[in-house]
Amino acid sequence: MLRSMNDLEDYAIRATDGTIGHVKDFYFDDEAWVIRYLVVDTGTWLSSRKVLISPIAIGHPNWTEKLLPVSITKEQVKNSPAIDTEKPVSRQHEIEYLGYYGYPLYWGGAMPWGGGIYPNMMMPGYAGFVSTPHAERPEVEESHARTDAARHQDDDPHLRRCKTVMTYHIQATDGDIGHVQGLLVDEETWSIRYMIVNTSNWWLGHQVLIAPQWIQDVSWPDATVSINLTRQAVKDAPPYDSAAQLDREQEMGIYKHYGLVGYWATQAKSESAIPDR
Repeated sequence: MLRSMNDLEDYAIRATDGTIGHVKDFYFDDEAWVIRYLVVDTGTWLSSRKVLISPIAIGHPNWTEKLLPVSITKEQVKNSPAIDTEKPVSRQHEIEYLGYYGYPLYWGGAMPWGGGIYPNMMMPGYAGFVSTPHAERPEVEESHARTDAARHQDDDPHLRRCKTVMTYHIQATDGDIGHVQGLLVDEETWSIRYMIVNTSNWWLGHQVLIAPQWIQDVSWPDATVSINLTRQAVKDAPPYDSAAQLDREQEMGIYKHYGLVGYWATQAKSESAIPDR
């Protein structure tokens, strides 16, 4: 099921021993278009410090209570590496963060989360995978981890704040069609499936969906997203109603309109190549 990023804001993050805080923003990977971290305000218990929570740790959400449970403790969060969420998160910061929690590096694989499409597949113990927090690693494993980290510490992490892309202009091949008003994310893979585009300056009162796969180029300095579609093609596409839940039949209609293959076909192939969840 797809969830609006705007709706997920202020969801509570509950550790195994209590509430950590509330979601305030997200970092997404601008290559894979996957949410990599939730920015969480810890409130009074940790002097309103903002911390990062990886989808790797998130269990089954309680949508009714607007709650996201995570498989970490408040003490772990308290002692986690300090990261200034008001500044870009470097690859070196990511390596320190992932190493602290004992998570493997997600980049370098053929799928969104290393060798799989679901973040919880990177949890220690999943499908035989074993990983331990930094302080508990055997000497040989720690040496390998340091070597791998050194090799990647200067990589470009491609992380962007979700709130930053709100109001970005969407440019079709023959003109502007509107601006980004929201994002729809897959609740299992944490992949961004669509940008919700407000076309009010061009086509009054309408919203349309644009998938990241249709993006031709993004100019981050100019806050502009260029897509390989015409304005007329977008205007003739099935309408999007933000008040209703988007179902697979509607998604199929959108992709069929553009003559493109849906992401779920690729996902099905990937799922067949990984161990049972």
